[in-house]
Parts: sequence; structure tokens; C-alpha cells
Amino acid sequence: MHTRSTTLTCAAAAVLAASPIAPAAANAQGGAENGQWRYYGGDAGSTRYAPLDQINPHNVADLEIAWRWQAANFGPQPEFNYRTTPLMVDGVLYATAGYRRTVVAIDAGTGETLWTYRLDEGDRAAPRRNSGRGVAWWESPGVAPRILLVTPGFQLVALDAATGRPVPDFGDGGVVELRVGLGRELDLIDAPIGSSSPPIVVDDVIVVGSALPSGSAPRSRAMPPGHVRGYDAFTGELRWTFHTIPQPGEYGHETWEDGSWEYTGNAAVWTALSADPELGYVYLPVELGTGDYYGGHRPGDNLFSQSIVALDASTGERVWHFQTVRHGIWDYDPPAAPVLADLVVDGREIPAVALITKQTFTFVFDRRTGEPVWPIEERPVPQTDVPGERTAPTQPRCRIHI
Repeated sequence: MHTRSTTLTCAAAAVLAASPIAPAAANAQGGAENGQWRYYGGDAGSTRYAPLDQINPHNVADLEIAWRWQAANFGPQPEFNYRTTPLMVDGVLYATAGYRRTVVAIDAGTGETLWTYRLDEGDRAAPRRNSGRGVAWWESPGVAPRILLVTPGFQLVALDAATGRPVPDFGDGGVVELRVGLGRELDLIDAPIGSSSPPIVVDDVIVVGSALPSGSAPRSRAMPPGHVRGYDAFTGELRWTFHTIPQPGEYGHETWEDGSWEYTGNAAVWTALSADPELGYVYLPVELGTGDYYGGHRPGDNLFSQSIVALDASTGERVWHFQTVRHGIWDYDPPAAPVLADLVVDGREIPAVALITKQTFTFVFDRRTGEPVWPIEERPVPQTDVPGERTAPTQPRCRIHI
């Protein structure tokens, strides 16, 4: 749930116990299964849907507040924009609270706090972004279920879901440093990089995005890159890195002209990720490279900025991509996780992925191949007259006949 207060509220009615939970399809776009909410978006496909029928037009008027849980005291001051989405697994809610992202486990029936965890990061934990929107869940046969957190200081932490204690054989005592391994040396205390959304786990690989300071005027054209990485869910070991700003010899490198790939940053995935566990693919909604409203220092189309990219989650290899804005200068980042849905178009069943945009377009693709479900056309666009800037001659636009 999203709320601008610091309170989690649970409503219940006595009539609910008599109504069964509707079954859900066991795939990436079928909604949250069996009344559980194991992913930030409900299911791996970010449908934010639960096929429950306990609350209906006949009993909704009888709902009453069962309990409230307050997050106001988790941190030196209440978080003004508290927007965590709790996970719910086997009757326990898992959420973050406050700017320091304290992880909390809450009894979903009573609101009782079962355990809390916070990593003391000192100065590197200065408030950045928000409470991180929540945590991720992972379980595997023979292993105690884990809660996965990306801290304000950009460290990945694995916790025992039952106790809240760090998993000792994950990383360094339960913690993995995320400010190393990005291909550029970063200050472990002051580097302007963190995370604003939880990771997602696909086939025992934890896929982690990042976020840099929001705003239209970055302090420098040289910023940390937002490369996406996959970590082993058992050990915390780095499995792969996908360069959202392609390096020499990689696909798309030539779209960062005049050596701009060396210093340009951002091109991160600050919003949530989606995945198709059956295909083993993870879908990245990649933001713009530095900065939001001027790109004269990064000539070229700047792949993979402002794109949807499908990766093989086990290897990090690109399967397909589509760039929604070339050489962006309008802050048109994809603002939300791609949504997986199975569609029937002209009698043909299509496993699809839909990317909503700030332009009011929704780009829809076959999630296996990247083939557009509906036509996308290139249209000439007005050109800039800003000195030093060079805009793309055309931009893609959805064309749907209804």
C-alpha cells in the first residue's frame, strides 16, 4: 500500500472468515497467489493484483479498523512520504520504516511487531530518497526464507525471515557492499548513489538496481553509473553486471559519442523491476543518463537510457530491448515496473509486457521476443536550438486503433 502518512492500517470485518480465497494462476502475471504478497508488485510480473473475494459490495460497509502500526518513531523524524508496500507471507507483513529503512516484521492479524532490524551505517546513511518502498522475499528448499534489503547507504543485506538476524554465510556477515564493482571507483561514504526500490529475485539471482539524487541540475556531468547487477541469493556473490551505459565492445557503445560513456552516470533502474520466472527473464525500466534536461555533453542516442531491457536473469545477457526516447532531455524516465499480462489480439494469444511512460504512451511487447504487439512508428520531432545540444531527428510513438 502507498500512503503519505507514517501508519500502516489493517481493516477487517467479521464476515470475512466465511469467504474462501479465490485461486490464482501460478505464473508471472496471474496475480498474488493464495492470498500471499511475496513481491513488491504482488507477483513477479508487477500486476498488483490479488484474486481475493472476501471483500465485496455486500460486506465492504461492515469493515472496521482492526489495528494501526506506527512508523513515526523509526528515525530522527517521521518520513514525510512514507510509501512502503509491505510483503505478506504466511500471516506476517515485512516492511521498511523511516529514512534509515528499519526492517519490521508485523503480525498481520494483530499488528504486533515481531522483530526489527537496522544496519548502523554511520554518516553514509544520511537520508537519501525514502524508505526504499520495501523489501524482497526469497526462499529455496533446504534454506530458511530470507528478507532482502538495500540500505540507504547502498548495501545489500540478507535477513533470516523468522528472526530478523543477518544471514552469516551471505556476503560479509549478511552484508554485501554495493558501491564497489560498478567499473568506477566510488567513495564508500559520500558517493551519490543508493536505491529507492527493493530488488527482485529470479532463479536464485538477486537483481539490484540503483538510484541517484533526483532533480534537474546534477552537480556534475560525471556521476556514478546505474549498472544493474545480479547476486547469488545463497552466498551474495556477484554473478553478473549489465552495463546500462555500454562499455567498449558492447552492444550500443557507439551511441555514447565523444567518449561520453566514460563519465556519464545515471541510466539506472530507480523504479521497481519485473520478471517472468518461467522464461527466466527480468525486465529493466532504465532511466535517463545524466542529466534530466540537457545532454550536450553526451552526444548520441545514449542506449540503454530510457529503455525497457529484457535480460536473462541467470547470466545478465541482453535478450531484447526497446528505447522509448533517444537522447532524452525531457526527464521521460519509465516511472513504474513493466507489467506482465497475457493478451489475446486478433485471436492470437500473446505473453506480453507493458511499459507505461510519462508521455501517456504504453509500449506493449511480446515479452519473449520484444516484438511490438501494436504498431510503433517513428515520427520526426522538432529540433533543439540550444547551443551544444543535438537532439534525435525522430522518436518512437505508439499507434493503436481502437
